[in-house]
Amino acid sequence: MPEIRHAVVPDIGDDQPIPLVEILVAVGDYIALNQGLITLESDKATLEIPATFSGRVTELLIKPNDRLSAGSPIAAIEVEEDTPNEPLPVKVAVSAPSPVPAMPVAISEPTAPARSGTAAYASPLVYRLARELGVGLQRLTGSARQGRITRNDVMQHVRSVLTAQPQATSTRAAVLLPWPEVDFSRFGETERQPLTRIQTMSAANLSRNWALIPHVTHHDHVDITELEALRATLNRENGPEGVKITLLAFLLKASSVALRTFPQFNASLDIDGEQLIMKKYLHIGFAVETPQGLVVPVVRNVDEKSVTQLAHEIAALSKKAREGVLIASEMSGGCFTLSSLGGIGGLAFTPIINAPEVAILGISTACWQPVWDDREFIPRLLLPLSLSYDHRVIDGALAARFSVYLTGLLADIRRLLL
Repeated sequence: MPEIRHAVVPDIGDDQPIPLVEILVAVGDYIALNQGLITLESDKATLEIPATFSGRVTELLIKPNDRLSAGSPIAAIEVEEDTPNEPLPVKVAVSAPSPVPAMPVAISEPTAPARSGTAAYASPLVYRLARELGVGLQRLTGSARQGRITRNDVMQHVRSVLTAQPQATSTRAAVLLPWPEVDFSRFGETERQPLTRIQTMSAANLSRNWALIPHVTHHDHVDITELEALRATLNRENGPEGVKITLLAFLLKASSVALRTFPQFNASLDIDGEQLIMKKYLHIGFAVETPQGLVVPVVRNVDEKSVTQLAHEIAALSKKAREGVLIASEMSGGCFTLSSLGGIGGLAFTPIINAPEVAILGISTACWQPVWDDREFIPRLLLPLSLSYDHRVIDGALAARFSVYLTGLLADIRRLLL
């Protein structure tokens, strides 16, 4: 007969409670032995707490930003058979500061092939992170209990590759000047502010993506005069208590149609860069600014949802992002990303591709401009768009066609019904 057991925090070698920064599972998930449940983070270390038995999660006994210590309950788990539940001591992996390199490296270390007959000891979350970053886990040595590889191990490896002293670089790379070491206090008062966990992870991802992906950005604009009039009408009809239809909801819907029409944009290069993985699903992410940094929630199956449903889901995910309660599954699996600065300002920018995706759409601020209609200038609301794409997968002509098609949908929203 199934029984309910409680997963608890094991001995983590610290008498003080440690903040909970990430919940890796949800109610209803089936978890395997040693799968990560939560992530704790102190001032000096990040620790992923694994499950000590397998089963299905029936209740979460923690919430984001809780402070946990040894013995704190994590979740109620339904197990099918008698399995041991004796948490073993866990050594906290302390992250030493990386030495400042004499010269930055501009190339990525290639992923080593997996060693035959061996498997890395890591949670599914760490496997997914390593796959997205192009890191072969077999080359890493885990810092956690029993050699388990943690997310921090993967990020440390990426940082070491990006900042390592080059050994066999090209002549051009060899002439790069070393990163300047400046004592800023000589010029005035200074203060050091540590980066947040999100900013630290984003820095490694953005550096890798910018260095390894040949970016090209196609700039365009679209006349959204009629679209904005329709949006205003819908919001008046919905009233103050109804769902607020945002421009982003229309952009997600139009992007999903464009991705169906141009499947090369809904693809990823495999790890060897020799094949395209064509995706049959349409999950689209959108960047959200939070006090801790930018995060990208993902709306799933955008093509199957109405604009109203998308607006509701965007609002819900944005709220969770700002409150810091998004879970890993709500920020993974994206095919395409939208990054909007329209509420702040600007005419155009170059958004960095969110690997392993192959394109990202930047949205700037719409403004009224005079447009000639063969007889006179009339005021029209023009929205600037900036499409960055991976030139290994998408050429300039295809990007231009995608942009023309997308702007056509937004200029005449009736096309979404066809």
